[in-house]
Amino acid sequence: MKKTVGILRTGYIGGSLGADHGEYPEMFISMLGENRFDYRTYSVVDGEFPDAPTDCDAWIITGSKHGVYEDHAWIPPLEDFIRQLAASQQPTVGICFGHQIMAQALGGKVEKSTRGWGIGPHEYLNVRSGETVKLLAFHQDQVVALPPGAEITHRSDFCPFAGLQYSETCYSLQPHPEHTPDFVADLISERRRTVLPDDLAERALSRLPQPNHQDEYGRKISASLDK
Repeated sequence: MKKTVGILRTGYIGGSLGADHGEYPEMFISMLGENRFDYRTYSVVDGEFPDAPTDCDAWIITGSKHGVYEDHAWIPPLEDFIRQLAASQQPTVGICFGHQIMAQALGGKVEKSTRGWGIGPHEYLNVRSGETVKLLAFHQDQVVALPPGAEITHRSDFCPFAGLQYSETCYSLQPHPEHTPDFVADLISERRRTVLPDDLAERALSRLPQPNHQDEYGRKISASLDK
């Protein structure tokens, strides 16, 4: 019998990007495998919340254009639900905004980084294996203070707290294993010269054809949600 993964949707991509590449839930379903799990999406950004951690067998918290420190009515109840998830031992993975809101909910701190934007392929040290992995990133906010008891699993000079583990079943990543190079290329092209400095955008675009660990990490996340 297939397990059910609850997707906590924390934002919208919108526009032609969302139409061409899919919204956050579709990206995660594609990464995890359409037929591996049953899926249930809760649009927490619109105030739609599960009743309990046991409503699904495992959970994903998506990325978002919003900052976790912003004053939105849906953020405090999401933090409360994250604390319930952490206590319940239900398998839970947070990505980008999901990584940041988990850290904030569990006692850490998130800020807009003075290092600026991290976009395109970034290299991270997998602290446990000692391996250097390349994953796609797109963020300006970062976790700047660890929650009590959190273990660093991935780090880089640009993003020292890029991966955090809270328990055997509860962890998060700053980069985006669910993104494809084509989506990132279109996202960068849409935001260059407005949000993104042109030289940074050009460097990121030039690195996109390089080999990466996206598929490997997608498989790892899928396996962790199936425990």
